[in-house]
Amino acid sequence: MDQAPGSPQTPAAAGGPPRCYRHSDRETGITCTRCERPICHECMVDASVGFHCPECVRGGPAGGGGPARRAARPRTLAGGAVAADPRLVTKVLLGLNLAIWLAVLSAGQELVQALELIGRVRFDLFGPIEGVAEGQWYRLLTAAFLHEQPWHIGLNMLSLWWLGPPLEQALGRLRFVALYLLSALGGSALSYLLAAQNQASLGASGAIFGLLGATAVLMRRLNYDLRPVAALLVINLIITFAWRDTIAWQAHIGGLVVGAVVAYGLVHAPRRRQALVQGLTCAGTLVALLVVVWVRTVQLLG
Repeated sequence: MDQAPGSPQTPAAAGGPPRCYRHSDRETGITCTRCERPICHECMVDASVGFHCPECVRGGPAGGGGPARRAARPRTLAGGAVAADPRLVTKVLLGLNLAIWLAVLSAGQELVQALELIGRVRFDLFGPIEGVAEGQWYRLLTAAFLHEQPWHIGLNMLSLWWLGPPLEQALGRLRFVALYLLSALGGSALSYLLAAQNQASLGASGAIFGLLGATAVLMRRLNYDLRPVAALLVINLIITFAWRDTIAWQAHIGGLVVGAVVAYGLVHAPRRRQALVQGLTCAGTLVALLVVVWVRTVQLLG
């Protein structure tokens, strides 16, 4: 006998698996990725990531239509709109990085020195170069799109192409952009705070590590096997600290921490206040990064 949608979940038999919340006689190991209620094969509706129950697909409590009915505006796991092309933002980010790299090949070191991350003024053959402490805060972001060596941009863009689409599909475009940019700023902010004031750094590695941290959070949320991403993370951290004299480890760690924190807020936000919690997570992270930058600026100029 079917249960009415929205009624309490049917208790599982002692020691057995849970039962579908709409069909009390059907045991199941499948849960809705949004509300986490158990659903049977008849009730589950394909989503961008995992499966949704009919109520989540309809976007509200009980309503008309069959269990396989799809919403007019299906949503992702994080509540974003499902896009026809789940790789669009990833492609745009790839294009921006490649375009700036080609511009560097054409313009040379002058463009690099105008966009790279520098804490405070330093002097070289091109004369004095002002940094973030002198008010050039844009360097915190532009440095994350800047590369010089082919191997550097090649590795970062391969990682972006591998990590980006699944996250973009699960989060939605707007939330994925927020995750990427905040991770990039997180890497730059920690580099600015901990690195020498005249140490220049560049590259998308902070943002990439942020995506790696977010992937781990997403996989944990979906109860997937974490061993592959954990192994990849360990390998990258070993490389980071083994060559810490040539790799900006601060950017890697900063991006990783920020990416994991932001992703946690995006995929674990309670359904009833999802947009509010997600907005506060992103805004709070941005404010925290601005505080870090302000503290370091006061330190350098004090």
